Amino acid sequence: MKATNIKMQYPEDESLMEIVLTTNRTQQNIQEVAKLKEVIEKGKLLNVNIKQYRQKRSLDANAYCFVLCQKIAEVIGNTKEYVYKQAIKQVGQFEIVPIRDEAVERWIKNWESKGLGWQSEIWKDSKLEGYTNTINYFGSSVYDTKEMSVLLEEIVYQAKELGIDTMTSTERKELLDMWENKGV
Repeated sequence: MKATNIKMQYPEDESLMEIVLTTNRTQQNIQEVAKLKEVIEKGKLLNVNIKQYRQKRSLDANAYCFVLCQKIAEVIGNTKEYVYKQAIKQVGQFEIVPIRDEAVERWIKNWESKGLGWQSEIWKDSKLEGYTNTINYFGSSVYDTKEMSVLLEEIVYQAKELGIDTMTSTERKELLDMWENKGV
């Protein structure tokens, strides 16, 4: 659910603060809030996490990414998959996770089964006895616009270094903005 406004109110009980969020009145939002209200009415607590909204990246930006990966692959004599995976490792999103030594192989296989960009490698021994640290790269399918922009800029840089024609920075920005402004 996306909020367009937030207000803080202070009731008479000085130990409390009320937060009022404004969102679009859609059937989905009404149903979601009604379910949450039922939970509260049953005397249970909610875990609330409010953070800045980021739109998922544009599928057109993703397509352009792979067009450039193919052009780079043709010049260097490799595959577009190789180019993409290398770019993910150079500038992509990742997390380091300690895994029990006996589960590392299975972890890597399961992580990489999520898609092409999803890569996992042994990074180094963990400080935890019996564990190995793995570095796990996320595929661009879960990137937001900002993260996809960084990846696309890396691939554009590589293409330019090889003398491959690319979009102008303005054209790339428009491509990334298409998704972000969709529905506004």
